This record gives sequence, structure tokens and C-alpha cells, in this order.
Amino acid sequence: MTVRQLGEQVINQIAAGEVIERPASVIKELVENAVDADATSIEIVTAAGGKTLMRVSDDGDGMRQGDLELAIRRHCTSKITDDDLFDIRTLGFRGEALPSIGSVARLAIQTRHRDEAHAWAIAVEGGREKPVVPAARTRGTQVEVRDLFFATPARLKFLKSDRAESAAITEIIKRIALAYPQVGFSLSGADRQPQNWPAARGAEPHLARISQILGQDFVDNAMEIDAEREGVRLTGFAGLPTHHRGNAQHQFFFVNGRPVKDKLLLSGLRGAYADVLARDRHPVVVLFIDLDPGQVDVNVHPAKADVRFRDSQLVRGLLVGAIKHALVQSGHRSSTSNAAVALDAIRAQTSGHSPTGTGAYASEASSHASPSGGYQPARGYAPAAEARQWSPEIFRPLETAAAPAAGFAEELQSSYEGPNAFADLVRPSADARANDVPLEREKTDLPLGAARAQVHETYIIAQTDDGVVIVDQHAAHERLVYERLKEALARKDVARQILLIPEIVDLPEEDAARLAERAEDLEKVGLSLEAFGPGAIAVRETPAILGDMDIKGMVRNLADELAEWDTADGLKEKLDHVAATMACHGSVRAGRRMRPEEMDALLRDMEATPLSGQCNHGRPTWVELKLSDIEKLFGRK
Repeated sequence: MTVRQLGEQVINQIAAGEVIERPASVIKELVENAVDADATSIEIVTAAGGKTLMRVSDDGDGMRQGDLELAIRRHCTSKITDDDLFDIRTLGFRGEALPSIGSVARLAIQTRHRDEAHAWAIAVEGGREKPVVPAARTRGTQVEVRDLFFATPARLKFLKSDRAESAAITEIIKRIALAYPQVGFSLSGADRQPQNWPAARGAEPHLARISQILGQDFVDNAMEIDAEREGVRLTGFAGLPTHHRGNAQHQFFFVNGRPVKDKLLLSGLRGAYADVLARDRHPVVVLFIDLDPGQVDVNVHPAKADVRFRDSQLVRGLLVGAIKHALVQSGHRSSTSNAAVALDAIRAQTSGHSPTGTGAYASEASSHASPSGGYQPARGYAPAAEARQWSPEIFRPLETAAAPAAGFAEELQSSYEGPNAFADLVRPSADARANDVPLEREKTDLPLGAARAQVHETYIIAQTDDGVVIVDQHAAHERLVYERLKEALARKDVARQILLIPEIVDLPEEDAARLAERAEDLEKVGLSLEAFGPGAIAVRETPAILGDMDIKGMVRNLADELAEWDTADGLKEKLDHVAATMACHGSVRAGRRMRPEEMDALLRDMEATPLSGQCNHGRPTWVELKLSDIEKLFGRK
């Protein structure tokens, strides 16, 4: 075996393969250089998705002649001192970006330092350097890259369409712009519509930049995060559970100002929203983690996309705890999109057009701004001291014989002169019987108001001082049961009820074996079961809080979900997931008639229960329509 040293050009091309994957990689490196140069304005121009042209201009510090000559050589950098790779305070530090780009493309740089009388220019084509020459330019730097991968044509075949590459560049700029709101960004070119994000000023520049990029809809439906633990600080904004997307493209993490896509942080985010979002939905977040540079290694990935924390569990715990605390503190604040989508759907039906969206919890990325002057986020709420304590007994079956409604026709007739037009009036249905109960004005001042009716034996209609609240009784009760189960789990005293006759559930053998293996874990949530021959499970005890439930359906669902358990999840997360599945099967079902006092008790318990604004699957449990919105539907305003 013969060993030989590679030539300089081949070395540069290998390095370029690690750093420069596509046009977006070039833009990332060049824009990060501009930010590190203290630029306040950065202009990016592209053509053909960056394949034929990428130009980045800034008004930063610029470079002197000698610095420019070194900048295009490998392992030359101005961004670290004392060769300390554990004290990185800039976005770049490797000294590989410019020489890597120059080895696979046509690179031209013009730069002027504030202390220089004029600018200097240099060019590199396929790794071949040209001499530095004087140039005319104001302060700052302009880097132009043409014909990417012309020196390595095989790499061109792996690039995607111009549209896809342009979209990737836009995504990179968005992430850097979110991290540096004090810098203005301009993105234009023949392959795109111009986009401009001016430098954000004022008391809350990050919030202003977030509004520029993600829209005011996210700002209206976001919770502010600010937490610190052992020198690690987490700040930013996290979307309400009812404001989510179908993919993770709207999750932005920054570590000491560096945009990252870190598996640990993504895992922590899933854990934080596990109780309030379905598995196929993703929250929208913009979160910043600041810590001592010595506590994080940013040198674990050539493109600096991943980082490694010295105390990863501390960071993950801070992330999960801060978001869960914010979710609880958000109380009954619901996504502004819910009411807007409901109103859009009603308007579309009355006008004969298709609605603009399918809901904040089902649409992909459509934004629904609040109607002007209409829906506003619900009032903050501190649980009333007299809020009724929930218990399963309160949802007892209705008596089959209900007392007839009295006085309804007589009350109307008393204000009507003439023949008795209401003599044959049909009595109100059981669903409308809540109207017979006098309206308690003190209840209408509560966030969810006073229950007035149940329609289609599924939805509760409640009246507030300035609107109407519609509650999905099953989704709401599911959340209440789940929270009680979690409380009991934390106290380790889940009350059980012994079945008089064990329930035998037939399953595929692999599912039965999987459940039997997890019997000890399931017993912690009050579910006692054991193997009952091949392909069968005997259930002997269930949580008392669930009452009469579909045991077979619950066990089959548990078997399916156990097969998909993420082995990285801790025991608590797994048990919480089991509790959520059990709560779904032990809740008030759609089609269940409820008495007026039962409906009011459900509303009061929702107000006193954390996270009751959405069920365990991420669907909203209630929607509020303001009177002003309803009046617009009927042309009264």
C-alpha cells in the first residue's frame, strides 16, 4: 500500500464538499461573515437559485489589503483569539469558507476598510488565485460567486431545481435575520420576488423581526418565554398549542446567536408539547439559548448546524420546564385563528365560496388574521375560589322523565295582545332546557361564561358578557380526566376499581406479549392486566376516575401505541402518554345528554384546570365568537 499526500487543490475541493453542499451553504457562510463584520445592512442577490450568481454586499468593517490576501487561504481567520476553540463568540471561525468556495466556483471579492483610502479586489477561479488590485467601493465588503461547482461538474447533478434552491436560500436568510434583528436584510434576484426585512428598532426588536418574518398571527398567538437555570438562559416565543403546523419548518432555535437544528432541542420541544399536540402536528417557536461559550461545543459539524452541550440534560430540562410553565400560565387564552377560521367558514357558506382555510388545528400554513375590530384573545383568568371540584359522579345519566318546561309560552303571551298564538307552541327540546334556568350574571363574567344549551348532544353553548362560547364536551372532559390522572400519578396514588368479572381482550400474540411486558408500568396508572393464554389479555383493575369505559377499545389502542413508543422517552413521558389514551376512552362521549348543572360544572372545571384550552390530541376544546363578529355576519354592523 502506497501513501501519498494530496495536492492543495484536491484538499480544498474535499473541504468544499464538507462545507459547501448547495448554494444555500454559500449564502450562509457569506452572510455570517457579514454579520461578524458588524454590518448593519446586508444585501443578497441570486440568479438561477444561486447556481449562476450569488452576491452578498454589506456595510461592515471591511478588510485591509493584507487581510484580503489571507482571507482566501485555508485556516486563516480573524474570529478566534489565542487558538481557543472553546471560546467561540462569532458565527464563523474555521477559516475554510472563502477558500472552499473559491476552489469550486468563480469567486470575486471587493472590500474597503474604514482606515483605507480605497478598496481592494481579488479573484479566485477553481482554486487559482489572482493578484490583489485596487478597486472603487464604499466601506464594507462585496462577495460575488458565479458558476457554482463549475470546477466539479459532477456536483451539479445533485442540486435541485432553481425554485427549491431559492427557497433554501430564503430559509437560511430568515433564520439569520431572526437572530439579528438590528441588521437589515434585502433579498432579491431574477429568480425570486424581492424581500426586505428592515432593521428592527424600538424596545422589542426581536418581536418586531418575528412579526416581519412569521407574521402578526404568530405574535398574537405566542407565549413569551424567559427562564434561567444554572447560567443557561432561555428566551423567545412559543406558539399556543392551537397554533401549529404540519411540519417542523417553523421551529427556530438559536444558541448564542447561532441558528442550529439540534436533535436534543427538537426532542425537548416534542416533550414539552406532548400533552397538548397530536404527533403529526408541530408547534411554532422562536427560542434563544444563551450560555457561557465554554459550555457548548460548536465545532462538531462542518456546517456548524449541530452543537453539543456540556450538560445536555440541564438544557433539555430548562426547555421542557419553561414551555410547560408557559402553557399553564397561558390559562384559557386560545388561538385567535380558531374564531377567525370559524367565521371564514360561515361567511364562505353564506356566500357560496370555499372557506379560506380548514382551521388552525388542521390547516397547513394558512394564516387567518383576526377580523378587524372582532375577536381578541380571551381574558386572563385566575381560578375562582368557589370553582367546583370535578368528580366523575357529577356526570350521572339524565333521568328518563324530565320535568316539562314551564312558563315559556305564557311569558311570551303576556307581552302579546290578541289571539293566543302560542297556545299550541311545542315545548322546548331537552337540548334547549338550559334556557329554563335563570341566567346568573356573575357567571357570564367568567372566561367560559354561563351554560345556556346543549346542541346535537355534543356541543355546549355558553354566554359571556360580550360573546358566545362553544365547547366540545368530549374534548373538554378528556383534558380534565387526563389532568386528574397526571395529578394522581405524581402522588403515586391512582385510585382503582376492581372489575367484578375480568375483561378478556383478544389480541394478536405480539400485541398481547408487548402489553404483558409493560404490565408493571401500566399498573402505575391504575391499569392492572396480565397474560391470559396466547393472544389474550385479562384486565382486572382500571382507574376509578374513568368510570364505565370501553376497556377493549382502550387496550387495543394501548397495544398499538406501545409498539411506537420512542425508546428515548423517559418513563414519565411514556406514562403520561398512556394516561392520555386512557382519558380519551373514559371521557364524556359525544351524544351524551347533559343537565344544565353538569354543563356549568364542566365549564367551571375547565377554568380551574391547566391546559384545558385543547384536548390531549391538540384540538381546541372551545371557540369564542365575539358579538361584534356575529353582528357582522348578519349585517348589523
